[in-house]
Amino acid sequence: MRRALRLLPLPLSIAICLPAMADEKPLNWGLCPVADVLPVFEEAPKADKEAAATRDQQPTDIEGNQLFGTATVPQYQGNVTLKRGDQFLGTDHLSFDTESGNYIAEGNVRYQDSSFRMVAQRAEGNQESDTHKISDIQYQLVDRRGHGGAESVDLQGAVGQMHRSTYTTCDPSQPIWKLSAPQIEVDNDEGFGTARNAVLRIGKVPVLWAPYFKFPIDDRRQTGLLYPEIGLSGRNGFDYAQPIYFNLAPNYDDTLTPRYMSKRGFMLDNEFRYLYDGGRGELQTAYLPNDKLRDKDRGQVQYEGYHNINTHWQARANLAWVSDERYMEDFSSKLIGITTSTLQSQIGIYGTGENWTAGLMADRWQLTDYTLTEQSLPYARQPRAFFTWDKPVLSWLETGVYAEAVRFTHDDVDLKYGEERDYERNGTVVPYFNGSRLDVKPYVSMPFAGAAWYVTPTLAYRYTGYELDRGLAQQTRRQALIDAGIDPATATPEQLLGDTSPHRSMPIVSLDAGMFFDRETEIRGKSFLHTLEPRLFYLRTPYRDQSDLPIFDTRDFTFSWGQLFRDSRYTGADRQNDANQLTMALSTRFIDQNTGRERFSGSIGQILYFDDSRVTLPNQSVLVEQGKSAWIADANYAINDRWNLGATYQWDPKLKREDLASVRARYLMSNDGIVNLTYRYRVAPGASADASKADRTLLEQADLSFLYPINERWSLVGRYYYSIQDKEPLEIIGGVQWDSCCLAVRALARRYVRNREGEMNNSFQIEFVLKGLSSIGQNTDRTLRRAILGYYRDDLYLVPPSNTGAARDDYDPNQIP
Repeated sequence: MRRALRLLPLPLSIAICLPAMADEKPLNWGLCPVADVLPVFEEAPKADKEAAATRDQQPTDIEGNQLFGTATVPQYQGNVTLKRGDQFLGTDHLSFDTESGNYIAEGNVRYQDSSFRMVAQRAEGNQESDTHKISDIQYQLVDRRGHGGAESVDLQGAVGQMHRSTYTTCDPSQPIWKLSAPQIEVDNDEGFGTARNAVLRIGKVPVLWAPYFKFPIDDRRQTGLLYPEIGLSGRNGFDYAQPIYFNLAPNYDDTLTPRYMSKRGFMLDNEFRYLYDGGRGELQTAYLPNDKLRDKDRGQVQYEGYHNINTHWQARANLAWVSDERYMEDFSSKLIGITTSTLQSQIGIYGTGENWTAGLMADRWQLTDYTLTEQSLPYARQPRAFFTWDKPVLSWLETGVYAEAVRFTHDDVDLKYGEERDYERNGTVVPYFNGSRLDVKPYVSMPFAGAAWYVTPTLAYRYTGYELDRGLAQQTRRQALIDAGIDPATATPEQLLGDTSPHRSMPIVSLDAGMFFDRETEIRGKSFLHTLEPRLFYLRTPYRDQSDLPIFDTRDFTFSWGQLFRDSRYTGADRQNDANQLTMALSTRFIDQNTGRERFSGSIGQILYFDDSRVTLPNQSVLVEQGKSAWIADANYAINDRWNLGATYQWDPKLKREDLASVRARYLMSNDGIVNLTYRYRVAPGASADASKADRTLLEQADLSFLYPINERWSLVGRYYYSIQDKEPLEIIGGVQWDSCCLAVRALARRYVRNREGEMNNSFQIEFVLKGLSSIGQNTDRTLRRAILGYYRDDLYLVPPSNTGAARDDYDPNQIP
């Protein structure tokens, strides 16, 4: 009788085959009553995953009220139970022919294990031929939601058929949706099922019919159709995409997605993925022949992958290409897609060790904004080699070095007409000249610290040398003459002759010191730890004339709190400012002693310039004059567990104006609702004190986003992102969500800026989430998580992952470790 339980695992596989495609979004089951569709069988052993793993090695125990029949055909009558590991089978009557292998279980057939529960009226079959037939089945998934039934199940070894079966995750009292099929075939050896004439009903209304489809019943991937995406937008019209998944091998697969856009035509997307012990990669391609709106073929290629050479070295590539300068505008639904004017491709080998990092890489830039020319592209680095090393020699002595060698190249500029000629190329090409740069920066640092103080003096020496094309050297000298107030037309030949091998070397001295004070205090009866943290940072760097140095990758850092403590106000090696300055800063915090939560934090700081700082970028005549910088202040206040306020403010005492203002407010509702309100204002760099507010404003924006639950089922979502400066909206989202025990529906209307000229696009998105099965429609969840911070409450507490790729500002020599 030990083999009498062989019939039981296959009904489990058939039962779980329908929900095998359940999606991975967090689901809200709060509206579902906590009740078992089938009651727990009290005679069954305790559900135990460990017992399930070893069930095949366990003996089968059989009990019953009566045992009669013969030795070859024993029959059990009344409260018959079979137990093995986590498995349990109960029935009113069981007979088994030990010679032929035939068995019959009749009356109140019950089965349960750690993941599945089932009742049936009759089970019969033959253990020798491994054939079984189970009649009138009701089942429930134990380890996740889902239940249903079947008229009968026929089994032949690993292959089975389920007749007139159903599946749903809804409560039996509220069958909002149900999936049914007259016939489902399951092959456990191959790991897939086949459903014929499957029908999805919402209420009593059929909404989806599939005459034939295959699906996996375990973790093995299977070739077949994925759920489609359907949308509607002013840019593309009716938009339908049907992904087709190809399981090519255990370690690589492919997804082909034919896509129809009524205003553009047919597009073909493809995604190929591979994985192996030493790395992984993904290749995405798209092709749209004869776009009806642009009257040309369009497409894109994107590859991202890495290979681990050994424990220290890794090869990485991130390559991208689009067919034209308006591709990102037309096929990106994110604001970042229409504000990005360039596309970067990068490939390289990167290494890291206990005290060092190194790399050899190259990159290239492609223009993706039709209103701009190649002049807006950054220089490509072809190649770039870098090395950093730092090591504590003693407890009070640390030394290190940063070194970088780069060959900078740039595409020639193909000029365009202006707006009236739709930015067409005018046939004029302006050549760009190239150059190489070596930057080396060794340093010595002596960190002294105690329990409540620290002092860190640092001495660095920076050398930067160039080898330039003659044309670039002359262009740089010509700009230097203009910045010095000399007309190049009146300059002598010696003045116009640029240096093809300019260089710069200089020491950099800094002293960073701070203290920590804390005390216990009470505010309104609550105990707080109050801290006071003063900090001083002195920087001394001599002046060097750098007008003959070209600008490859250098720009001003945005003046911010972090800029108070840098040893340069530039990112990149083409400029190193002279400095004789002292930063004074003060921070304070109030920490709740009972919860450990920071209720308030505030910081304020300013730089005192003892001398004028004369180093500037080309076309910049404004020096950093002796005196005081703008005040920088930042504060965050958690009023209670629901309200949080934050503000950042910069005030220029010389010009008596604010350079930056940002105010943030967040309110968390008790029912997972949230409201975010933000205001941002920033003055354009170098704006004149006499300029009007409109002329000196770089941006002024207001941003309101919310998730407002009306009741437990209905909620409203929205965003209004508005440019006060332009008096135009940047993005408007309005939508409604309906949630139930097992079905959720989201409908969104969206209007957003689609290009730099401010043209708007309209779209409508709708998604049906069949909980425990999948979702149908566009991914509204992705749109809402981007637009509404806290749409998923957990997003508020997650730290963004660090960028593991080599970004443009990686290994910045201006930031000494």
